[in-house]
Amino acid sequence: QVQLVESGGGLVQAGDSLTLSCVASGRTVSGTTLAWFRQPPGKEREFVASIGESGGTTYADSVKGRFTASRDSAENTLYLQMNSLKPEDTAVYYCMLLTPDGTPYWGTGTLVTVSS
Repeated sequence: QVQLVESGGGLVQAGDSLTLSCVASGRTVSGTTLAWFRQPPGKEREFVASIGESGGTTYADSVKGRFTASRDSAENTLYLQMNSLKPEDTAVYYCMLLTPDGTPYWGTGTLVTVSS
C-alpha cells in the first residue's frame, strides 16, 4: 500500500522561506511523476508543481521563480522549497504520486500559514 506523508508546514511571516517534504512508502518513487498541490481556505485544490523522473519540472504561474520542486529517489522523498512566501500561499499542501499506469496517490497534507 502506497503512503505519502508530508511534513514541514507551519506558521511563517511574509517573505520567509519554508521547505516541505513528502516521504513515500510502499513503492519506490522511481518511474513516477511527483507533484505538489495546495488547497487555500475555502477554495478548490490547485496545482503547484510537478517533477518527472528525469527531473523536469513544471510550475503554476503563481509560484514560478519562488518555489522549487526536487526529488531524491534514494530517500524516496519529494521536496518543495518555498521562498518569498506570500499570504496568498496559505493553504494545505498535498503531495501526489502518479504511477506509470496513471494511478494517483495522495498524502494527507500539511498546513502552511503565511502571515502578513
